[in-house]
Order: sequence, then C-alpha cells, then structure tokens
Amino acid sequence: MKRYAVTYKEIGETPLEALTRWRIRESIPSNVPLAYAGRLDPMASGSLLILIGDECKRQELYHGYDKEYCFEILLGCSSDTGDILGIPTRSGATSAPRDAIVGVLSSLCGTHTFRYPRFSSKTVDGIPLHEWTLRGGLSDDRIPTYTGVVKRIRLHDIHTQSAAEMHTYIQERIGRIPPVTDPRKTLGADFRRGSILPAWKALLGDTSEQFTVIRASAVVTSGTYIRTLAEEYGRRLGTHALAYSIERTHIGTFYPLPRGLGVWYPRLA
Repeated sequence: MKRYAVTYKEIGETPLEALTRWRIRESIPSNVPLAYAGRLDPMASGSLLILIGDECKRQELYHGYDKEYCFEILLGCSSDTGDILGIPTRSGATSAPRDAIVGVLSSLCGTHTFRYPRFSSKTVDGIPLHEWTLRGGLSDDRIPTYTGVVKRIRLHDIHTQSAAEMHTYIQERIGRIPPVTDPRKTLGADFRRGSILPAWKALLGDTSEQFTVIRASAVVTSGTYIRTLAEEYGRRLGTHALAYSIERTHIGTFYPLPRGLGVWYPRLA
C-alpha cells in the first residue's frame, strides 16, 4: 500500500471531509489509519497531503514542507478574517498604478514576523484563537507571532471586477460551504453566514465601483498565512486588502498529476 497521496480539497470542504471523500473513492478500508499534513482554510482549495497507515505516525515530519499557492488579492476591502468569509469593511483605494502593484508585490519576498490571524486554529491557553475572537477577543499582546519566509512571488494578472460581479462571486463561493448544524458548534454558528452575507450585500449592493483584483503565486515556508500576506500587501500599498481566493498548488516536493486523475503522487527526483 502507498504511504502517501495528495488529493484536492474543494472550497467549503474541511480537510477531514476531503480525506474521507478520498478514502471512499480509493476504497481504503476503515481500519487503515489516514491523516493529513497541513490544514487549509474553509475558503481555500488545493492539494492536501494524505498519510496512509503507519506513515501517520510520522506526521510531524511532513509539517515543515514549503507550500506554493496561487491567490488573488482584492483591494479596497478588509474583513475580520482576512478573506471573504468575514465581516467586510469598505476601506482604502480600490486601485493603484501598475508599477506600484508590481513593486509592492516584489517587496513581500523575504522574512516576515506576523501575529497569527484572530480567526485561526492557533491555541492560546488551550483555546483556538477563533474561539477567543468569537468570545470577545484577546488583546494584541496575547496573540502569538510566527515567522514566515516568502521565497518566491510572481504576478500573473491584474484585472477589475464590478461590485455586482463581486457580490455574485462571493455568494457563490460562500454558498459552497455545507450547512453546519452540529449543536456543539453554536459559537460562530454556520461560519456566521447569517451576518457575513448581508454585510457583503450592504457593502456592494448600492455601488457602481470597480475593484482591482491581483492574481499572484508564491512559494512560502510552512505555516505562512496567505490571508495575512494579502493584508500586509494592502498596508504596503497604502490601502486595505484581503485574500479574494487561495489555492494551494504544491506541497514541498509533492507535485500533482493532472487534476482530473484524482490522486496525486510525490515527485521522487
């Protein structure tokens, strides 16, 4: 039996749901342990590394791999999560000169120390930060920091979207998340969709503004949050920004076969 494989986590899936779907598709018996190495946010898609059988005991060895992401940055908006699955605020310029966009993106290469996102699974006193936030939050000095390295970053495209196009896009993306009805998860119930979707509608529904979207890719060290990089990009550009989309394309030396084949394998060379 293989020791590992890589599957594709869809937008709205949890890593556990993607792992379970892969088990069923590949007819892996229920008594064979499976684990995943490296989480992905609910609104992120992409490659998820699956460990099989005894390889699950070596899970920690896989956590340090570099990751490559393709992502989009939306200018002129921010949210409390750093992506579209958050309460949005219209803030800052929605566009910038191309030279500035390119220069600031290049400036992100290098080492950064950031606070963990308030909506993340990082724990403080045994409680995830997202739970602390939903309970009322922690002061900045109690939020831990991490150091990440952007090893390579590349601009792919700059385009604009109307407010109406954005609203349709955000509704469709958030709509891919299955309803959360577990009574144990009443805190922040159903990803707060009942508050987030009306907030986006109020922000975008009565405006004819055009918003700039920047598409890029980056290779980063393990544990680097693309949501945080998007926010930092906006700050350096003199505006606000959030992660409009995130797709993880590679994990370390694990390279995908064409997506339609369903199972991906490591490149050995």
